[in-house]
Amino acid sequence: MTKRLENKVAIVTGANSGIGLATAKLFAAEGAHVYITGRRKEQLDAAVADIGGSVTAVNADSTKMEDLDRLFAQVKADHGRLDAIVVNAGGGSVLPLGQITEEQVDDTFGRNVKAVIFTVQKALPLLGKGSSVVLIGSTTSIEGTEAFSVYSASKAAVRNLARSWALDLKGKGVRVNVLSPGPTRTPGLVELVGDDKNAQQGFLDALASTIPLGRVGEPEEIAKAALFLASDDSSFVNGVELFADGGKAQV
Repeated sequence: MTKRLENKVAIVTGANSGIGLATAKLFAAEGAHVYITGRRKEQLDAAVADIGGSVTAVNADSTKMEDLDRLFAQVKADHGRLDAIVVNAGGGSVLPLGQITEEQVDDTFGRNVKAVIFTVQKALPLLGKGSSVVLIGSTTSIEGTEAFSVYSASKAAVRNLARSWALDLKGKGVRVNVLSPGPTRTPGLVELVGDDKNAQQGFLDALASTIPLGRVGEPEEIAKAALFLASDDSSFVNGVELFADGGKAQV
């Protein structure tokens, strides 16, 4: 049986844990040569061992233009092209209106908007007809979320980037879509409430109660949706926001 990304070249940013790691692992299993990025070399090295298959780690911070330039220069030198990129790197923090700081806004929009813009822009010369750009969004793009307004606004911006870029790239054969997970069991999510394991589980249980399926998602489930958007299975899907959220933002 033919693998869905056989002989494809893919990048997954922020792939040292959580959704990014699960996506890179699945892409490699489906035949892609996967480049993964992250800011922490030790975690990247561990991810490479976990992923197996054909994978290259590039220690890079997506908010730094010189790191992005180094990433794409390596892909160009190695392969001369890019077939799929999953722009996953990002993050946020919890602060209610009244306590929002300039530092929080700059950090969140720097990671979730500015870095996304320049990651895709710098990837463009390598993206040819039939290639796919997958931006990782969030259900917060369409929902109000207490004490999470800055992050939510940044993900709403990501949603519009896909709509607008689908027009900018009209006729080039490059597809741009958003994959918006609901609450998913990742280190980035549980760490929002600190290191206490009981508090983390209570947080996940509270989130599960808001989801029609009655549970939070697993990174591997989000990765399967990313595979669909990155592969030729979605060859006529462009400019959409695909929710993988157990129904949370749909009811």
